[in-house]
Amino acid sequence: MSESARWYVVQTQVNGEARAAQNLIRQGFEIYLPRYLKRRRHARKVDVTAKPLFPRYLFVAIDVATQRWRAVQSTFGVSHLVSSGDDPASVPEGVVRALKSREDTRGFIQVDTKPAFAPGDKVRVLAGAFMDNAGLFNGLADHDRVAILLDMLGRKVRVLLDADMVAAA
Repeated sequence: MSESARWYVVQTQVNGEARAAQNLIRQGFEIYLPRYLKRRRHARKVDVTAKPLFPRYLFVAIDVATQRWRAVQSTFGVSHLVSSGDDPASVPEGVVRALKSREDTRGFIQVDTKPAFAPGDKVRVLAGAFMDNAGLFNGLADHDRVAILLDMLGRKVRVLLDADMVAAA
């Protein structure tokens, strides 16, 4: 990235982050597409896939004095360059650097997966057999599961669920 280049935000087409990134690189722009590893549970299998940290958005470094920044608007995969009026809106200094500092050795952003609940907090189940039931957070069961207490048939029953299946009530 040149000294006078700044980071800007590009909104991509739906699921078009990789296509937009590839086409912007082909045009000579430097891009940054922060990604993280998402655990997905489906049909009793757990897999991990790389997902964009900001779906439909990526960063592009542009020197507005020397580069043809309007070409970004017509790039395949790009919906538009986020602007303020007629000019592109730059990202505050240090945002991209801070995101890059959270990357691991493989280039993925480390996302906190631990729930922000204290024992006794009210929670709601988001999916599964207990969907929409309210309960109390009981604690962490292991690195990716939580224990909650559900009121069933007049008594508290301890249930273990994936951490991403529970939200604050």
